[in-house]
Amino acid sequence: MLKLDNINFTPKDILQKEFKEKRMGSAYDPTDVDSFLDDVIKDYDAFNKEITRLQGENERLKAKNDELSRQVEVGASIGTRSTSEQPVSSATNMDILKRLSNLERRVFGSQLGNDQSDSHLL
Repeated sequence: MLKLDNINFTPKDILQKEFKEKRMGSAYDPTDVDSFLDDVIKDYDAFNKEITRLQGENERLKAKNDELSRQVEVGASIGTRSTSEQPVSSATNMDILKRLSNLERRVFGSQLGNDQSDSHLL
């Protein structure tokens, strides 16, 4: 966060500042001084508004960054689980296919042998 501890004047301080008038020698024109200080006050106000806006945007972006980081962590943990479970699933599928093939050979193997022997009779 921006620290404003070293700021000397607020817009209100500048607005309420009164200068001593010198009767002797050269003095500043009070109208010119007031006009200049009015411009300085406008700048201070603009800077304060911009600082406030940027602090709000900074907080919003930090919150969004935290949320996206959490989503990445969740996505990474899900991706890790699914890839680690896949080889087990593949092994299970392969085992099922082998068992099914053996079963088909036992059931249909004898029928295929009978059908082939019958087919040469035709």
